[in-house]
Amino acid sequence: MTKRLFDLVVVTIAAVLLSPVFVMVGCYVAWMIGWPILFAQDRVGIGGKVFKMLKFRTMTDARDATGALLPDSDRLPAAGRWLRSTSLDELPEFWNILRGDMALVGPRPLLTRYLPRYTAEQMRRHEVRPGLTGFAQVNGRNALSWDERFALDVWYVDHVSLSLDLKILLLTVKRIFDRQGISAADSVTMSEFMGTGNNDCEVVEPHRNR
Repeated sequence: MTKRLFDLVVVTIAAVLLSPVFVMVGCYVAWMIGWPILFAQDRVGIGGKVFKMLKFRTMTDARDATGALLPDSDRLPAAGRWLRSTSLDELPEFWNILRGDMALVGPRPLLTRYLPRYTAEQMRRHEVRPGLTGFAQVNGRNALSWDERFALDVWYVDHVSLSLDLKILLLTVKRIFDRQGISAADSVTMSEFMGTGNNDCEVVEPHRNR
């Protein structure tokens, strides 16, 4: 209850203070990338419940001659890369926090198709609400291997506290300015999780605008 109340107070205040930023980023996305300015995608939350996570759009809908969407790397313009590097594309997730889908701090919500690929230990990351930021994000972000990332997620579940959340939030601000770990070595974001021991597959995102 304390964690949830803290999230609501902080996000409400931040949403008011950052409202001009929301407007400017929305206009920037509309001008540089196009409509719609928001991207919604199914992600897995607490208890394995699926919800729609909102982000500012960072990818175009560029297609090849057959009408198929181009690979992510070809649809991520400089404007989108900048939004991701500054984490401004994450701002619409404030709405998910207010709704109770997410928390300020917790394991990052991942794609629904990963659900059958988790081990029982990795599934424990869903014992808490997913976060806008998390313990894995301040310890390497997308530059981590999947096994390292899940180990950090489960560690957070076992040690969750308000003081730990405050520390992670402060470290998140530092990481945003450092702009480290934004993408994996072989991908514009993170290679797809295929299951423990089979993590080296190239990312294949659903055919939606991002």
